[in-house]
Amino acid sequence: MYKILVLEDDEMIASGLTYAVGSEGYEPFHAKNVRDAVTLVNDVDFDLGILDMQLPDGRGTEVGRRLKENGVPVIYLTVEDDESGIVRAFEEGADDYVVKPFRIRELLARIKRTIGRNSGKEDFVKIGNVRIDTQAGKVWAGEKQVELTALEYRLLLIFAGNKGLLLTRERILEKIWDSAGNFVEDNTLTVYVKRLREKLGGNINIETVRGIGYRVDK
Repeated sequence: MYKILVLEDDEMIASGLTYAVGSEGYEPFHAKNVRDAVTLVNDVDFDLGILDMQLPDGRGTEVGRRLKENGVPVIYLTVEDDESGIVRAFEEGADDYVVKPFRIRELLARIKRTIGRNSGKEDFVKIGNVRIDTQAGKVWAGEKQVELTALEYRLLLIFAGNKGLLLTRERILEKIWDSAGNFVEDNTLTVYVKRLREKLGGNINIETVRGIGYRVDK
């Protein structure tokens, strides 16, 4: 099931849109502001973002940039229907652009087209000079393929989904587990971060923020 982020502060529009998206067999996740949307992007692997351009605490493009870094297509919703607004939306990474008020069937058609257009692409995620093929579960550091354990791979994906952000040790530990399904202990996390650094070398910068956690550069 495709996961779709719906970023919309108008409760009536959001309710109708999430209902329509769910009725088409997609799994919608609603956020009413930029802050909540960023939290969702950090926790969920989305297949598409439908983002209002103007939010109470910022612009949808802030969330759009984070999605695009992970190769996720974006459709922007906006009341701006002038040529300069449309051009700016595409310059900011839009895969499509819909002016309010819109017809729901038209938007659903655009959703289907956008997802279909992107579903055939190779699913690569980049972080530093490291490239991750999330479909094949393979990792390259520079031009060299690197073998990671299942837990090392999951840890790398967590870093890749939070590039440039400070991750507390507690938050990482909530997301990671060993091959037996057991949660990883704090000291074990330190060991696995050390192994990732050794295997990936200078192709990635995993910065230790003393007493808090880690930050990985983009």
